[in-house]
Amino acid sequence: MKNLEEILGGKRKPIRAIYVSSYIPRKCGIATYTKDLTNAINPLNPYALAEIMAINRSGENLDYPWEAKFKIDENNLSTYLQAADYINRSGVDIVSLQHEFGLFGSHRGENIVPFVESLKRPLVTTLHTVLDDSGSDGGTITKRLIEKSTAVVVIMEQIRNKLVTEYHAPAEKIVTIPHGTPDLPLTSTDENKKRKKLSDRLILGNINLLAECKGIEYSLEATSIIAKEFPNVLYFVIGQTHPADLHYKDEKYRKSLIKLVKKLNIEKNVRFINRYISLDELVNWIQTMDFYITPYLDPQQVASGALAYAVGAGKCCVSSSYLYAKEVLAEGRGVTVPFRDPEAIASAVIKLWKDKDKKGEMERKAYAYGRLMTWSNVALQYLNLFAAILSNGYYTHNEK
Repeated sequence: MKNLEEILGGKRKPIRAIYVSSYIPRKCGIATYTKDLTNAINPLNPYALAEIMAINRSGENLDYPWEAKFKIDENNLSTYLQAADYINRSGVDIVSLQHEFGLFGSHRGENIVPFVESLKRPLVTTLHTVLDDSGSDGGTITKRLIEKSTAVVVIMEQIRNKLVTEYHAPAEKIVTIPHGTPDLPLTSTDENKKRKKLSDRLILGNINLLAECKGIEYSLEATSIIAKEFPNVLYFVIGQTHPADLHYKDEKYRKSLIKLVKKLNIEKNVRFINRYISLDELVNWIQTMDFYITPYLDPQQVASGALAYAVGAGKCCVSSSYLYAKEVLAEGRGVTVPFRDPEAIASAVIKLWKDKDKKGEMERKAYAYGRLMTWSNVALQYLNLFAAILSNGYYTHNEK
């Protein structure tokens, strides 16, 4: 009789993958995503741990961890070509590119194109943003990435459909893998509030690198409305200003928010925590909130790590109606409201705070959905995709 290992086809062959992305300690959502993803893949692929090619800002001297084997200067094209040559000469099996337009320097990040054109290894590109206009400069770059990729990963099924219909991408190339979340227990908000000495408060908040596109002013205006009904409301604006905003605009946006708080006379209802926080602290804050609010301004936003984490924690989420929020909060998992509408945000919070049963049902639905998005689940989907690409007959390198 065959043993189980024989029945299952033996052990999975190690897959040596290298990830091209921003990376910790850079303060960037894609950097955090790549760290979380590779942390989850490594236990499933322990004999070929993830290697990183870190996209580095010009002039920034970060102390990267050991797995960062190569640094690419975002504005120095020669470093992209050197990186491609490094991969082509190495024993790497597959390349995972985490693509976001702001990462790759030049005009709309066009430096990444010569890199992918020089690769002689299968390429899996994860598109974190897909522009509405497929004929724009950014759209043209996206089309080139699709053409040169063996597979393209998107976070939402709706974006997969857009790539097929508007970018004319081959449907068989596009794979939908959700944004990951930590595998968190469904904890008591009251217990977490008690530990922070906030038991008597209605806690709202968001955790982001602060930038104008986040629309926090609309949450603050909503807080002023909620305070008339529930004077104990307390809104936390957590996170430092985005480094790019800080470089070009200093603290202009944060100062405008502080000024608005004073104008609305809600100094007792708002707290700013102006620093970059660790994953453990981020999770702790999310678990303390009664409502997680994302009032973002871009209707086409196709991912939000912060919202994914809040859903994974089973939080009651209220969000503007950007693409990602509409998908993950559908079917009663949360509430989406019109853009730039503080009255709608306030109304959603007030109604749900008065109807604890409905709020609890929404939280349970969000938590159940979040189980499909745990990093271990996401990592297995990536690893299975890599294995399928590398299996006999699936990938044939085209030198053109």
